[in-house]
Amino acid sequence: MPSETTRPVLIFDGDCSFCRAWVDFWRSLTGDSLEYLPFQQAAERFPDLSIEECRKAVQLVTPEGRFPGAEGICRFLAGVPGYGWLFWCHRFLPGFPALAALVYRFIANHRSPAWRFTRALWGSTVRLSTYNIAAEVFSRSLALIYLIAFVSFGLQVRGLIGAEGILPAREFLNAVHRSLGSAGIWRLPTLFWWGNADLTLLSITWGGVALSLVSLLTRAHSRWQRFVFIILWLYYLSIVNAGQIFMGYQWDWLLLEAGFLAIFLQPVKSRIWLYRWLLFRLMFESGLVKLLSHDPSWHSFTALNFHYETQPIPTPLAWYMHLLPDWFQKLSVGGVFAVELVLPFLMFGPRRMKQVAGIATIAFQCLIIATGNYTFFNLLTIALCLFLFDDSFFARAGNRLSLGRLNAAPNVTTAPNRYVTAVIWSLVAFLSAVEVGNTAGKVPPAIENIASQISQFGIVNHYGLFAVMTTERMEIQVEASQDGERWEPYLFRYKPGPLSRRLPWVEPYQPRLDWQMWFAALSRPQDNPWFIHMLVGLLRGSQPIGDLFEQRPYSGALPKFVRATIYEYHFTSWGERQKTGNYWKREIKGLYFPPAGLRTTQ
Repeated sequence: MPSETTRPVLIFDGDCSFCRAWVDFWRSLTGDSLEYLPFQQAAERFPDLSIEECRKAVQLVTPEGRFPGAEGICRFLAGVPGYGWLFWCHRFLPGFPALAALVYRFIANHRSPAWRFTRALWGSTVRLSTYNIAAEVFSRSLALIYLIAFVSFGLQVRGLIGAEGILPAREFLNAVHRSLGSAGIWRLPTLFWWGNADLTLLSITWGGVALSLVSLLTRAHSRWQRFVFIILWLYYLSIVNAGQIFMGYQWDWLLLEAGFLAIFLQPVKSRIWLYRWLLFRLMFESGLVKLLSHDPSWHSFTALNFHYETQPIPTPLAWYMHLLPDWFQKLSVGGVFAVELVLPFLMFGPRRMKQVAGIATIAFQCLIIATGNYTFFNLLTIALCLFLFDDSFFARAGNRLSLGRLNAAPNVTTAPNRYVTAVIWSLVAFLSAVEVGNTAGKVPPAIENIASQISQFGIVNHYGLFAVMTTERMEIQVEASQDGERWEPYLFRYKPGPLSRRLPWVEPYQPRLDWQMWFAALSRPQDNPWFIHMLVGLLRGSQPIGDLFEQRPYSGALPKFVRATIYEYHFTSWGERQKTGNYWKREIKGLYFPPAGLRTTQ
């Protein structure tokens, strides 16, 4: 065999469709560093190679020698980023060479089924996937979601955490400072340490709106976009940490985590995997918590018999879904478990498996949007699914929909900063491991303490809605009186109140007081100090708090007394609605909070 080979040569079966497809893929990885030669054309250059050897296995010819089959593949992939671990395993992991050879022989002996399998999972062409379009669309989508989040909170900020709000940010931060001293800045990172008057709250919130609009017009993964995303992340982190109970929802933390990753957004494999890992955790943890909670409604597949009626703010379709038969509800619960516990693993599979996982997850999120108002949560989840679809998918989709040619964003020509990527991956891996360990209850206290301090930055979070299904819908009605005898209700903007009120479509806006009232009904008023603060604010005539309601009793006049009653609500049946026109029926359960008024001094 000639010894003058200057670069490695991979000799393969040029008549084999399976071989040609994978050689084309490997060629896209190795470029000109490796020569690919069908054995049908190799006889003159390599006369010592027998046709029978070449038919059985590929042959890697290098200046160091000839390496057939699995060893040859592991060797030439050693210099390909992301695949070097194969050669390391082949050299140093006991048993790996034998296993690799066994797998290789099995595939080589079944190349026709392997080709059908390849086409099913990768398509007729196996190519290196790129995600320029996904990165560009995600960048725009994230900017839009930031815009929604800032506008939604900005319309309520004064009533929630303003100087006359339910839980003033100034009082909260002063309390944290008294408790933790200067360490409070680290334990509770927020720009409002340096200013927490209403003007500052409004400036940060509506400044976030302005920057979100700028981000919508800025090219993805550019320096300007990265700078804007840094500011947006800092602004929203500040609001979340100062917003107290009103900003503690999982979608707020999800936006922070996705926003942090977006600062480093580049359409390269190592960065794209961070988004897939986030999406995997979001979906899989949501299913896992349902199993680990040992909630009987999930284990008996009856959770959706209650969900549509008892969720915080149902949509009009939720009423119809609630009336569907028991067998359909149980089948739907099985679908929930399949989407949350099985499909996430496909996100790390071949391209068509990723697409199946992406399409199914998006369809699942659309069903949730249709039946419940969950702010921007589902929209952000759909945005994360974009990284399951490569540029070729978007190009074909554009052609089929006659949208013209979808142009990918320009390729990033500068090499990604591997050190930055390594740091991000190390941080995400550490915090993710702590999250898994916390689930199992086996995290050393010192490590847990480090992770808990970092967690305030929202870099990696725990997810999982409805771990325990609420089976009763309790609703608090806040009432006012001038004489302690006749009581009139405050009317919330979107919560069930009047029995005939049409169920609302409010997503992606989140009425945070309405949401928090749903949680308050699940516990006692002593467990919800904010609720008592709200009542005091109403007695004092706080205009920002009053503006959170759709309608106040006595035409907004200052009440002398307030109280809260609690009702159990149920959807009406089809017949009841036809007869009364009501979506709801209710039964009073008693007082949630007794009559109270402000003390006066003579």
